[in-house]
Parts: sequence; structure tokens; C-alpha cells
Amino acid sequence: MKKAILAFVIPALVISCGQPQKSVTERLYDRYAEVEIGTKVTTLMDGMSENGKEVLNLYRFAAMEIDSIYWRQMVPSREAVENIVDEAQRQYAMLNYGPWDRLDGSTFASGFGDRPLGANFYPEDMTLEEFEAFDDSLKYSPYTLIRRDSDGNLKTVWYHDEYKEYLDKARKYLTAAAYITIKPSVKSYLLGKEQALATDDYEENDLEWMGVNDSRMDIVIGPYESSDDHLLGIKKSYEAYVLLNNEERTATTRKYLERMEEYQSMLPCKEEYKSNFVPGPKSELLVCDALYHGGLANAGIKLIGISNPDDVEIQEKAGTRTHLMYNLIIAKYDKIIHPVAQIILDREQGAQVDQSAFFWYVVFREIAHELGVKTTQDGKYLSQALGSYAQVMEDVKSDIVGAWLETQLTARHDIPWILTEEDVITTFTVSMIRSGAFGVGESVGQANLICYNYMKEKGAFTRNEAGVYDINYPKAEEAMASLAADVLEIQALGDAAAAKAMVEKYAVVAPELKGDFRNIRLEGIPSDIRFKFSWN
Repeated sequence: MKKAILAFVIPALVISCGQPQKSVTERLYDRYAEVEIGTKVTTLMDGMSENGKEVLNLYRFAAMEIDSIYWRQMVPSREAVENIVDEAQRQYAMLNYGPWDRLDGSTFASGFGDRPLGANFYPEDMTLEEFEAFDDSLKYSPYTLIRRDSDGNLKTVWYHDEYKEYLDKARKYLTAAAYITIKPSVKSYLLGKEQALATDDYEENDLEWMGVNDSRMDIVIGPYESSDDHLLGIKKSYEAYVLLNNEERTATTRKYLERMEEYQSMLPCKEEYKSNFVPGPKSELLVCDALYHGGLANAGIKLIGISNPDDVEIQEKAGTRTHLMYNLIIAKYDKIIHPVAQIILDREQGAQVDQSAFFWYVVFREIAHELGVKTTQDGKYLSQALGSYAQVMEDVKSDIVGAWLETQLTARHDIPWILTEEDVITTFTVSMIRSGAFGVGESVGQANLICYNYMKEKGAFTRNEAGVYDINYPKAEEAMASLAADVLEIQALGDAAAAKAMVEKYAVVAPELKGDFRNIRLEGIPSDIRFKFSWN
């Protein structure tokens, strides 16, 4: 999942109208707009039985245990974070799951050092040479931690052993939910997940999950993403999503999953790069409301779409299940995308940013995660071939292929909304610029900066006399196809050197972007959202 450094120019702090001056950390916290989610505020609870509500509660309790595990994966001591004396720093550290800003990787709380590249997956003093010399094949498992034994030598520890206290509680909640639910397929899946969490063997349960298609509610729970492992890109972080299906919107989008092979054949790259992977025939796309996020799902930048499982073999057998969180998509558009467009574009092009275009971009971005290259031409997994660059290359691919695919289908009038190619490109451009504010601290920000600087180089947009962007739509579409071809080739060849070169050249914050970010902040537009959980 599928799921991401900003050099913000902090405006001068002023005292206005007798208001107290905010600290730098308070201003950092204010970059996240509060959004209320949960059973109290979703519009999808009508008609749900008391039995169903209890299952949702048990899902939430299990997700809260996963949240506790994630804290242990990120920091040696959660207590040290909770005891930060400065209240603003403590509050911001709780949002970031540590004293390091997820937008730029900086340390913002006093008394803490630099963020470890390997989070808490590895000993902080471990060198790459020491890891390579460590003779244990389990070191490459995404579900083992690297620790030191009593003699100071490296050893591997399974996740299910290290986090047993929390996993046992989560498993009990899932088991209880399994015996309450009236859906046999859900019961079987939950009991299988309970066992998977106890053994770190997820393949069979992931396959079973792909067959659960008769429930309004869902829980995505386990270690999925390796984006926190900036050292080797191997170890996966725990996360949990509690979701409620929007059946009407799901029915509208589901038909696009039936055409995955068609989309694969359309990709703008060499035939041999797209012919070695056939997307699974049973992929599912669900539009839902997010009710609760735990672990990585709740850390810093909030995803609005996820695709699982990420195991290539499972994808080939059974496809993927994609969840698009409609309440978060609309919140981000209303609070961020549309206001940003009014600042960085002139009135004519600013009028072409469109809520539906943003929703469908998210749809096709998630579809794009399941397209393209999954293994290199010589049979290696991308994480093996590209190492720490694998995630950012995947994020670039999904961003640019998703936007390009939406543009192509819009041109064919193949999306059931009144949209133009200009609407699609304008909305993507605004989203890309805004997401560049995530910076180079996370793969999401790096990917958007790569898209921005690459498209700028290709003439997709310039600045006019008024200092706002002027989008050249034909060149923008050409640049999308060109970048898609380049990144798909990097993945197909497993060319880590080319991936590194792309990141070093394009994943930088250009001077004009700093100005954009400053203007966006001066207007009080948030960078992202944070959650207030409201639960009946």
C-alpha cells in the first residue's frame, strides 16, 4: 500500500490586536486542520444493527492496540514523549508519533537527537556493513526486528514475540468480533487475522480477505508499509483502519476495476516492461468513510486511499482491495485543495479545479498502484532491487500514472461526470504543488516534488507576470506520459542508480515553491488534517 522535506519559510511572528504570540511549535501544529471522524459524524450509520455497532467497537479496540505497537516501532520510549514539558511540543510530538517532524524530518522537541533512519527497527548504532555481515536470512523479513544480544551481537526477533502483549489483546477483540458478526465470511477472515497476527504469516489470510465482499464494515489491520524504514526499506509498520462502506459510491467506481488489464496495456512505456505482470482479476474498489485510524495510518500526513495486500504473488492470484476514504477526500479538497488553487492560479484556471476531478484522481492513483512493474526484468522484487528508493519510485508511479490515466479516460468521456482534460490537469497540478509541501522527509513529499520539478522542466507550467502559475495543458499531458515511462523503466530494470539520480535531481524544494508555501501559510491554509475521533 499501498500509503510520505518541506523547507517552510516560517513567516515572522507578530502580535496583532492584543493576541498572544504563538510559538513556532504551535504554528507547526496549526498546519493540520482538525477533522472529526467516527460513528457519531458519518452519514452511513443509518439502519445499522446494535450487533453491527458492537463489531465496529471491537474493531476500534483492536486498532488501538495496534496504535500502541506503532509507538514502540517509532521511539524507544513513548513515556519520554508523553513527558515532554513544553505542552505545544508534546502535542505536536503525539501527532508525529515522536519528536521528529514528518514534514521535514527535523527534531522539534528539546532533549532529543536526530531521527534514526531505521526508526526503532534496528539498533541505532548499527552500521550497514554490520548488517550485511550479519549471517541470518531472517534479517530480510519485513516482520523481524534487529536487536543486540547480551554480547552485543545482532539478532533477529519476530514481531509477534516483541509485541506479544499488545497483539494478544488485539487478537481477543478480533475473536470476539468474529463470534458476534452474522457474516460467515467475515467470521472466517477475522479468525484468520487473529492467527496471522500471532505468527507473522499473512498470505493465506490476505487471500481470504479478498473474498470478503458482503460486509458494510471493514478493518485493515497489520504491518503493511515499509515507508518508516529509511535505512533499508525493509521493515513494515503496523497500522489499522476502521472503515464503513458507502455502497452507492462503491457501485459507481467498481466497474473500473474490471478493466485493469486494459489499463495495464495502455501504460506509456515499452511493451516488455508491462507484459510481465497481469493485474489480478478479482480486484475490489470500495468507497468508504474512515471511522478510526491507528498506528502509521494516524501519523502525520493522512492517506485518503489505500490498497492491500502489497504482496506481488497475492496480487497476481487475487488482485487487490482498494479503500477510498470519501469523507477524508472531501475534507482535504474543501480545506486545502480548493483554497490553494485560488492563491497559486489566476481566476480562469483556478475555476477549473474540481472536486469530482480530485475524487477521480484519487481513484485512479490507487488503481495505478496495482498497475505497471511489480518485479524487475531479472525477477527481483522492487524492494530488493531499489532498496530505500523503492517506495518513492512507487509513489511517483502511482501519482503520475493515476493522473495520466484519468486524463486519457476523461478525453474518451469514459468517466460519468462532466469533466474536461483541463479540469483533471489543473486539479492534479494544484494537488501536486500542495503535496510538495510534505517535503523530502517522506516518500509522499519526495514523489510530488519529483513530479513538480520534472513537469516544470518539460514546460508543463510557467509563471506569468502576476506571479501565478500558467498551465500549458498539452505539454503537461506529454510530461505526465514521459515521467511515467521513465519511472516504469527504472522499476523494470531495477536501476537503483537511476532512482537515486532522479531523487537527487528532482526531489528538491525549488525557490519558487518556498514562496508558494509561504503564501499558503500566510493565508492560513493547512498542510494536512488531524483527527478528532467521535464515537458513540
